[in-house]
Amino acid sequence: MHKNLLVDPFGRVHDYLRISVTDHCNLRCVYCMPEEGMKFDPDHRLMTYEEITEIVQVLAPLGIKKLRITGGEPLVRKGLDRLIEYLSAIPGIEDIALSTNGIYLAQFADRLKASGLTRVNISLDSLVPEKFAMITRGGDVRKVLEGLQASYQVGFLPIKLNVVLMKGVNDNEVAQFLRMSHEQPIHIRFIEYMPIGNDGVSWKTGYVPLSHVLDTCTELGWAYERHEDIYGSGPATTYQLEGAAGTFGLIRPISDHFCGSCNRLRLTADGHIKACLYWQDEYNVRQHIGDTAAIESLFRSALARKPQTHEMAKALSGEAQSGVPTIRRMSQIGG
Repeated sequence: MHKNLLVDPFGRVHDYLRISVTDHCNLRCVYCMPEEGMKFDPDHRLMTYEEITEIVQVLAPLGIKKLRITGGEPLVRKGLDRLIEYLSAIPGIEDIALSTNGIYLAQFADRLKASGLTRVNISLDSLVPEKFAMITRGGDVRKVLEGLQASYQVGFLPIKLNVVLMKGVNDNEVAQFLRMSHEQPIHIRFIEYMPIGNDGVSWKTGYVPLSHVLDTCTELGWAYERHEDIYGSGPATTYQLEGAAGTFGLIRPISDHFCGSCNRLRLTADGHIKACLYWQDEYNVRQHIGDTAAIESLFRSALARKPQTHEMAKALSGEAQSGVPTIRRMSQIGG
C-alpha cells in the first residue's frame, strides 16, 4: 500500500471527501432540522471556495479522488458552479457529485454539468404532494420532479433518488418508488432513519428497518436479485427488480452498518474535519489554510482517531456507547 494514502488504524483507505458548502437550506425536513428552524452560520463563517479548493489540492495527491458537494442545500449558495470548476481542474479528482433536495436543480442543471459536475443524488422522501410538503415543511414535489427531468436532459449519470424511510409516514410508498426503478433508469436508495444530532428518542418511533423494502417485494410477488453496485453506490446494497430499467439500494446504518468499508471523510461548511458522521470529534482545518503540511497533518491526525464503528444500533437499543454522539444536526454536518 502506498505510504502517502490516507489510511486509518483499521486499514481503511480513504479516497472520498464530502464537502458541505453551507448549513443553510430552503426546506425544513423533519429528520434534519427542528420545527422551529435553526440559526444558520453567517457568510463569514463559511469556508470560501478558494479555501475549499486549497484543501482538496492538498488531499488529491494523498489519494482523494471522489468528492461530494453537500449542505444544507448546496444550491442556495451562490456561484456553486465556480467551485465545481475549481475542483474539477485539480489533477487526480475523478468524480464530483452533488446531494440536493432538487428544488433549484432545474434552473442550475445546465451550468453545473458544464462546470464539471458528474452526477446528482436527489432527496425525495414522498411522491405525494401533501405528504412531501409535510415532511419538508413546505416543499413542492413538482419542483423536485422538474429537477429530476432536467438531470436526465443534461446527462447526469447515474441519477439517484434518496428516500429516508419513516414508519407511518412514507413506508407505504415503497411499492411506488420501486415501480419508478422498474420503469425508469433511475436508482432509488432507501435510507434508514438515523439519530444524527437528535438529543431525544423521538427518532426511534420513526425508525423502520429496510428489510421492509424486500418484504414489500415478496408480498407483491415481485422478483428481484442482487445487482452489481452502481458507481458511487457507497454503502448501499443494490438490487434490481426483474426486467427493471433501474435499481434500488438499501443503506442500513442501524440494522447492518457498513463501517468496515468506510472510505469517507467530511469537511463541514465552517471548516472542520469529521472522520465519522456520528461522533462529536471535529478538527478545525480552516485555521491552517496556507500551510500545506499542517493541513495534511491534521487530516492524518483525524484519521488516526477515527473509531472502528459508529454504534448507532446501540442508540436504538438504549445500550451504553463508547463515545459522545454529535449534537450537530445533519444540515450542519453535510450528511
